[in-house]
Amino acid sequence: MRVSTVVVGLVCCPLAGVALAQDNVDKLMNMGTTGASLEIESVPQNGAAAEAIKKNLENIKLPSGFSIALYAMVPDARHMAVGPSTGVVFVGTRKNKMWSVTDRTKRRVADDVKRFAPSVDMKVPNGVCFSRDGMLYSVEHNRVMVYPAAEFFYEGPDVAAGIVVPQGELVPVTEESFNHGARTCRVGPDNKLYITLGNPFNVPSKEKAALYESNGMMGIIRMDTDGKNREVYARGVRNSVGQDFNPKDKTLWFTDNQVDGMGDDIPPGELNRATEMGQHFGFPYYGGGKIRTVEFKDAEPPANAVFPQVETVAHAADLGMTFYTGQMFPQQYRGGIFSAQHGSWNRTTPMGARVMYTSLKEDGTADKTEVFAEGWLSSNNEYMGRPIDVAVLADGSLLVSDDYAGAIYRISYDQK
Repeated sequence: MRVSTVVVGLVCCPLAGVALAQDNVDKLMNMGTTGASLEIESVPQNGAAAEAIKKNLENIKLPSGFSIALYAMVPDARHMAVGPSTGVVFVGTRKNKMWSVTDRTKRRVADDVKRFAPSVDMKVPNGVCFSRDGMLYSVEHNRVMVYPAAEFFYEGPDVAAGIVVPQGELVPVTEESFNHGARTCRVGPDNKLYITLGNPFNVPSKEKAALYESNGMMGIIRMDTDGKNREVYARGVRNSVGQDFNPKDKTLWFTDNQVDGMGDDIPPGELNRATEMGQHFGFPYYGGGKIRTVEFKDAEPPANAVFPQVETVAHAADLGMTFYTGQMFPQQYRGGIFSAQHGSWNRTTPMGARVMYTSLKEDGTADKTEVFAEGWLSSNNEYMGRPIDVAVLADGSLLVSDDYAGAIYRISYDQK
């Protein structure tokens, strides 16, 4: 990890506060203490809100034999990373906090939820992922952090920390935006860190598009886990907020959110498969699938553009995804892809707010996609929840995060 003198605090903070934030990171990188309070913010796991969510879960429809329950109350819950040693779930947000979720008794429900690394200033720590040796990576709006032995240190306010990409160096500072700034990460089979980078616009100008193609902001980048040897792995990606590697053939799959304002039913959302470095997935020439964008209709698209494995319903907002590696679910689900649809914001009739399942063929390509869990969108088109991400627990059950309800659900299967 590189020690950086770049300011890592929020730019809106007073200078003294910014300096203090950097001092804290420097201290943590040198295994020092910061003086942070030992009283760590925690989230009550009972009460009226929890009971209301449990009641809403009665409306969720699942295949026969499956059931869903409230696993944890987690404010603004976004992407999740399950600790390989303890099963502690680390949860990112689009705000300034990360959370740790602990099931101490293995009753498959959280015993406590508390803030992770409160002595570190964070800005949109949406993406979280683990390496095989237990390093927790956090991809913020414009910084990448690593927390070694997070499963050991998370009980206190100070944690072991390192800077992988300093503040202001993940994307150009001039291109920071409130839009499409939620990153995701995965550590690949090659032990490199893969990061999705959305572009700030619905469709960028041609000048911006050229810039984003070169720096990976319309794609997926990868680098060594210490931040070195950065390169653009995939291009032509509008705003991916979910990725995972197929354990069987090591290919990278990712969701992509497509162009708004083209109508209720076009363009489709995407589930893509990258089989090698350097592939181009069509944006901004294509708005989704093979639908051309108005802005680039006269431009020549890449001759070798890779089209999606699955075209999903328009504007459903396909986000987090994971390959199912557990043994609890029936054989038909093993090795396939679960993905979360956050739900539309600009469709006349809302669509999404559900969990999808995609099976694969023997050659590793997509077979069929079907609804797995739904019911967070009511009959009068009100959102009762908005799934964000999915993750597999050690027992083979499936976690689903929901930033609207501020919760994580657990889907299990009764083998009887």
